[in-house]
Amino acid sequence: MAVAFDSENPDLPPAGPPAGRAELLVRIFGPLLLLGSIVGGWEFLVRINEIPPYILPGPGLVVESLLDNWHSLYPSLLVTLRITFLALAVAVVGGVGLAILFSLSRWVELSLFPLAVVLQVTPVVAIAPLILIYVDNITLALLICAWIVAFFPILSNTSMGLASADHNLRDLFELYGASRWQQLLHLRLPSALPYFLGGLRIAGGLALIGAIVAEFAAGTGGTGSGLAFRILEAGWRLEIPRMFAALLLISFAGILIFLAFTALQHLLLRRWHASAASRER
Repeated sequence: MAVAFDSENPDLPPAGPPAGRAELLVRIFGPLLLLGSIVGGWEFLVRINEIPPYILPGPGLVVESLLDNWHSLYPSLLVTLRITFLALAVAVVGGVGLAILFSLSRWVELSLFPLAVVLQVTPVVAIAPLILIYVDNITLALLICAWIVAFFPILSNTSMGLASADHNLRDLFELYGASRWQQLLHLRLPSALPYFLGGLRIAGGLALIGAIVAEFAAGTGGTGSGLAFRILEAGWRLEIPRMFAALLLISFAGILIFLAFTALQHLLLRRWHASAASRER
């Protein structure tokens, strides 16, 4: 049992630093120390074994290649991010809309949800070439591939959230004569918000993966090419540091997407939901 400090009893030990501050320090510096150890070990391994850059470049050479090729990698990053966020937006609109429809009609849910599961378990890397064959517009084909992998987490999590509304509150709404739309607006949608935000964090990374996989399958170059094509191009030319630089950009983009949606989840839930409020204590 924790003992509080009593000014009238100096024999009692003073209270330690708040647990929340220690957790924040670990949350920030823990991953940084681990990342620094990995990068340092990577650099040490390359230097001590004198590994050629065309086999495994060191972190310093990768960063140097990133800066030297920024003029070509940055526009490709924008292309990939545009496909990612367009697919994510379509997945949010379609997933939330269909989840609401499922909550209003059990028959629709039983009919359509298995099709959504089939769509989810089908590997996008297998169907991307087919989509690229049947869809003339390359951008639209890439968008469809990225949407396929981002759609199901939004649909599944939002459907679960809409169904998780407290049964006692549902009975109370029915007791006061609330309509189905009033229950949806004032009870089910707020209950589903944490689930939806959790699905959004997952779907953001999956949309980026889907866009990269689709770009690999498309293999189109030119000014409108994404980062996946830059990786293929660097591989063809044996520019391995440039390949690693493109991979580094993809990783940073995925991390930033995850952190952005994590911050959004915290801002929307921190004042009322236990999953976010407990972290501030």
